[in-house]
Amino acid sequence: MNTIFRKMCLIGDFGVGKTSLIRRFVDNQFSDKYLSTVGVKISRKSLNVAKDNTQEVQLMIWDLEGHTKFKSIAANYLQGAKGAVVVADHSREETKDRIIDHLQLFASVNPQGTVILALNKMDLVSPEEAEGTIKHIYKNYVNNQVISVYNTSAKTGEGVDRIFQELALNML
Repeated sequence: MNTIFRKMCLIGDFGVGKTSLIRRFVDNQFSDKYLSTVGVKISRKSLNVAKDNTQEVQLMIWDLEGHTKFKSIAANYLQGAKGAVVVADHSREETKDRIIDHLQLFASVNPQGTVILALNKMDLVSPEEAEGTIKHIYKNYVNNQVISVYNTSAKTGEGVDRIFQELALNML
């Protein structure tokens, strides 16, 4: 089997659930305990992406700290990433307002990179509110780098595998 290695980053404000999304994807686990990421944490997971299982991608998933004081060195951690998941929290409007900042930061370092937007914690809002937010995000933030927007919940697992699998396919 042929293995390709790809670096992807999760970026977004603190507390939006970046670490929880990674933990759900890599270990199929969720914890209500909040532990702030300091600097960067790297996880790995392999996926078979070809229909005949002949193509494996080894994902190096970089979980970047979400504090604004970190932005000056975030660009260094984004170097070499083929893709990113920009994460916002459905229950905190200010995190959705800063999506554009995260997109611009990633694009400034990786202009050819691919991005998926994840609106996390969909379990905390009504289905109608989640759908309305998706429509607003598509209208205002989708560009040539943003390939998809998903509602996700690290708690229930909804949409989690899908964002990582789609990004992995698009990074090949």
